[in-house]
Amino acid sequence: MNTRQLRHFLAVLDRGSLSAAARVVHLSLPALSRSLRSLEDELRVPLFDRQDRRLRPTPYALMYAERARRIVFDEREGARSLALMRDGESGSLHFGMGSSIARMLMAPMLLQLLSDAPRLRLSTVVQSTDALLAALRREELDFFIGDIRAVAHDSQMQVQPVYRCSFGWYARRGHPLDGRENITIDALRTYPLIGSGYADEGLLEQMAALYGLSRPLQDHFSVNTNDASTLLTLLLSSNAIAPATDVSVFTDLRDGTLVCLDVNPPLSLQLTLGIVERAGRTRVPAAERAFEIVRAHFASVEQAVAPRVPRARARRKVAGKNRTRPRIAR
Repeated sequence: MNTRQLRHFLAVLDRGSLSAAARVVHLSLPALSRSLRSLEDELRVPLFDRQDRRLRPTPYALMYAERARRIVFDEREGARSLALMRDGESGSLHFGMGSSIARMLMAPMLLQLLSDAPRLRLSTVVQSTDALLAALRREELDFFIGDIRAVAHDSQMQVQPVYRCSFGWYARRGHPLDGRENITIDALRTYPLIGSGYADEGLLEQMAALYGLSRPLQDHFSVNTNDASTLLTLLLSSNAIAPATDVSVFTDLRDGTLVCLDVNPPLSLQLTLGIVERAGRTRVPAAERAFEIVRAHFASVEQAVAPRVPRARARRKVAGKNRTRPRIAR
């Protein structure tokens, strides 16, 4: 038995027919049929029942499939490890991040990687966390940066937390609510609300409960978008208001074009961003260099974001504690 036979077996199992599998593994039908029979002879069990011109997996095949996939995966990763040792810092690096992160991190990160390792071939994806996770499962990415709760109970993934976000309600400087204290959800809803970015069901449930909003929560927003540039254009060009993480509007708060509104109760949600990669997969040498850039970036963001208690909120007690809102150090 060899891994080539196992790849043939898995191709037939996944495609459901010899002809479809033969196209995938680039074999003729007779050659693929001989490979399957040879594997069945060696394992001494039938792997497929041939009925109605289709191959149906036997219970033996279904039981053996997971082990076969692991053997093929381990062989591929073994060859990949050797290739990485030969190539050093050359080769490829594929990674992704969300739109709000990419807006301030992607270009500087790519510039630094190209400067440090000009032989690298880089490819990137800007998508929501759920789409990035799906791509990582398909081994289309080496890692992504996103909400680590998406993989909290997934043993096939491993994470490095890099930044704990806080949330707030944001609007342009000079908005009619800018400078007002103790703003209610009803006051917010007199202006267009923009739903932004990826949020899991847990965050949506917390937000709905906090403000007494019905589900689905998206129905309360005039616009729902996962594109950070579109969100910021709407905020800066109108009286729209958006709930967002501090990191997604960091540069605009720093530059003074956006403000965090004094809403009661505050949007006391939390989300942790992290580097997510597949457990057990050999890390490409360039990935660690990329991780250093990511960690340094979020460390600088964390130093720049300083908590401040507005005067109105300092007088107000919520659940026995003072609540804070972020301010960007300038």
